[in-house]
Amino acid sequence: MNAKPTSILDTSTIVLVGDTAWLTAYADVLRAESTAAVHSVSTPSAAQELVQQTAVDCIVTEYDLPETTGIDLVRRVRDTSSTLPIVMGTADGTEAIASDALDAGVSDYVVVSDPSEESITTVLRRTEKALRDAQRTTTQRERARQFDAIFHDTRSETWVVAPDGTLTRVNQAARDMVGADADAVVGDPFWALPWWPDDGQTREDIRQLIEKARGGEFGHAVVIQRADSGDRVLELSVQPVTDERGDLVSLIVDSVDVTDRVDLERELRQSEELHRVTLNNMTDTVLMTDEGGEYTYVCPNVHFIFGYTAEEIRELGTIEDLLGEDLFDREELAEEGVLKNIETTATDKAGREHTLLVNVREVSIQDGTLLYSCRDITKRKQREQALATLQETARDFLYAETHQEIAQHVVDDTPGVLDLDASAVYLFDADENHLHPAAHSQAMRNAHGPLPSVHADGRDLTSHSFVQNEASFFDDVHDADRLTNSVTELRSTAYIPLGNHGVFVAGSTDVGAFDDVTRELADLLAATAEAALDRVERESQLREQDRELQHQNDQLTTLNRINETIREIDQALVQSETREEIDHTVCERLTADGRFRFAWIGTPDTTRETVTPQAWAGVDQGYLDVQSFPIASEGVEPAGRTAATSEATYVSNVAANLRAASWRKDAISRDLLSALAVPLVYNDISYGVLTVYADAPDAFDETVRAVLSELGETIAAAISASERKRTLLTTSMTRIEYAVTDPSFVLTQLAAAGDCTLTYEGGVQQTASGSFVFVTVEDASLDAVVDATADLTVVEDVQQIRGGDVGGVLRLRLAEPFLATELADHGAVLRSARATGTGTELCIDISGGVEVRHVTEFVSQRFSDVELTSKQTREQASEHGFYASVLDRLTDRQLEVLETAYYSGFFESPRKATGEAVADSLDISPQAFYQHIRTVQRKLFASLIDDRTLVATRHAD
Repeated sequence: MNAKPTSILDTSTIVLVGDTAWLTAYADVLRAESTAAVHSVSTPSAAQELVQQTAVDCIVTEYDLPETTGIDLVRRVRDTSSTLPIVMGTADGTEAIASDALDAGVSDYVVVSDPSEESITTVLRRTEKALRDAQRTTTQRERARQFDAIFHDTRSETWVVAPDGTLTRVNQAARDMVGADADAVVGDPFWALPWWPDDGQTREDIRQLIEKARGGEFGHAVVIQRADSGDRVLELSVQPVTDERGDLVSLIVDSVDVTDRVDLERELRQSEELHRVTLNNMTDTVLMTDEGGEYTYVCPNVHFIFGYTAEEIRELGTIEDLLGEDLFDREELAEEGVLKNIETTATDKAGREHTLLVNVREVSIQDGTLLYSCRDITKRKQREQALATLQETARDFLYAETHQEIAQHVVDDTPGVLDLDASAVYLFDADENHLHPAAHSQAMRNAHGPLPSVHADGRDLTSHSFVQNEASFFDDVHDADRLTNSVTELRSTAYIPLGNHGVFVAGSTDVGAFDDVTRELADLLAATAEAALDRVERESQLREQDRELQHQNDQLTTLNRINETIREIDQALVQSETREEIDHTVCERLTADGRFRFAWIGTPDTTRETVTPQAWAGVDQGYLDVQSFPIASEGVEPAGRTAATSEATYVSNVAANLRAASWRKDAISRDLLSALAVPLVYNDISYGVLTVYADAPDAFDETVRAVLSELGETIAAAISASERKRTLLTTSMTRIEYAVTDPSFVLTQLAAAGDCTLTYEGGVQQTASGSFVFVTVEDASLDAVVDATADLTVVEDVQQIRGGDVGGVLRLRLAEPFLATELADHGAVLRSARATGTGTELCIDISGGVEVRHVTEFVSQRFSDVELTSKQTREQASEHGFYASVLDRLTDRQLEVLETAYYSGFFESPRKATGEAVADSLDISPQAFYQHIRTVQRKLFASLIDDRTLVATRHAD
């Protein structure tokens, strides 16, 4: 014979799903330490089949299953059962897996690091807890249904009283007893209610009855209710209700109309001694037996409790066959004479079980020696259990962690609380302005069909309840104007808003299922769920704030670090003399102290259409050797894509889409897990590509990408400056000539408008007020050309320097930088430009330190139609030192006076313009003009003599 079970596992049937080591060890321990029926299967399909064929109490599954996961199994089981406990375990648990498991409806999630005794014991303990929780949930639902049945019993009146003795709730039967508004007296002392006669003694008896129940004792009293239709005798029973800690939470007062019984007792007393004794001791049903338990008297109202007639009771046998053996101790009865409130259970004729309170008294009436009075307290017990279940359900809601869990909990508990199987919870998505069905019962789907998402516009019943924040109860929902599903089988339906979170829907296929109590319970369930949703949302907001603060701190740390790197690079760029030094410095500073794993700079090779590495630093492990970097806009390494598009290329996770390109495999094998390539562009000229790699995905946030992109511009500007500097130190130069037919060039526009030929041979002034350019006019009068500038927005002002009827020199003030200034930024000199109405010929000198392709690229980008007509390489005199020394000694005003005088013909012989004319064109006095000219001449001669003296000294050395 098996030992009595000591654990809930001993009487359970448990299905184990999976073949992992810890699950095998768990099965062995389970079989060794319990008498549970254990079934081990390998696949979810086998587990589902076993659940369908066998009464399974619990499923314990591994997360990793053949061709699927334990989460998929949980979802399949939850499609058919929302209460079957499921415990999921895994040796490789993550927060994401845990979150997905809880969302799918798993009862418990356990990380089993190894199949050790401690780990297996943990899983065993969690399994027991899941079984107990499921058992408790089942019990709660049953108690809720029992309470609902008892509370709505029309044969007895019921009141719910707070611990302080004030009324909190009353059922319909009690409401029908009085003509007053029952809701108006809620909160009044129970003994002062309109149900009781205002005779002082009755209300005092009721008050003492309540006080006795508040002390934890069961009590009852008989009250006479006066009415025009006749007096009624009511027997009040008070039962204290406590929580799991033993604290009093409420009092249940039940009344039974014993008017007929009292009348019967009166008649019996008047007739004979037997009836007088019986009625004096009668409560609900009175039975009398001899010492052997044979009936000597059976009360005629025995059928109210047991459903049998008096004759059928006698035919059942002795009193023990009706009330059970060992109901009381005979010796104790002999000592006491009477034993009261013995609680027992009995089964009526229909097979229903009743809870009875039995009083036993010794008598000597004819052949009877024992008198039994039986009181049926079944409904009172059911009410007590239902109230306790409702309170426990409300507490359980407050422990939920997610909105989805709360929604599912509401749906699961609806049958137990409201005795309604069809229910659903819609949650509001503010981003989409939709109410989505987060949880629903199978009964709801069977009666209503699939539940679609609902637009929160108030046009249907669900969204109307949400938008208006009003609860709606329908005895028959088919009578509602906003019903959108006319084929639904639901009849009685309730729509209750859950604050800003959504809507709770509950219903039945029966008409008129919502009475006052059911509505009150539904409102209470919804209010409790709303409070839980508010709590979860507040906690979620706090967690989100914590994450945001952490993210901001990480961003600030990263920004400080990158700013420090940029400052170091800027300082190093200032000191760098050559392009090579700039490239190496940038790469080394970016990878110093582990800031980035690898960085390199490459320049486009237009012949081979690839990016050629020029400088690099960091941990590359031969990455540049095994990779080629073709230039293309798609499917290539970031450097090649940036070279093709001149835009930054960001790869947040190199491992994503791994097989799409070979460079990704080479990169991740060297822990290059994210990459950013930025173009090195200054004044529309590309100097190459900077590519930086990190050893973690998503290492370049938006701020870092913006900073590195700006760094690319800074690097390009530094490279451009180094090339211009090198230009001044070289004697080799290349002269290139272009034919430009783009009509947008300012000289081409003016030549076409003035029907003339314009020549620029040097002479441009860049001031704060704009660009001033000197041009020579041929084949037209200066006045006609000046008039033509009025239609050109690019020419802001024009001034005649010198000229006659045909030809001369003009000084133009331009609204945008002149070509010569832009070329100078790239280390090139615009020697001349000859423009006609159909095009312009450009002559540009490029020193040996500047790449010709950069200038060609710039001109091609600047104008839409360009043709290279000549290219010559030659040596030039080393005049830059002298030219620079002269410019260093002249002020901007002195240079302006000198150029204006030169292009006016002041220095020609004979002079083409007098000093007074030049001074007038400059809007200065002749004395000031001559003073400037003399100063310029003195500085020119000083530079000439100083340079010649320095050269002579060097030759002497």
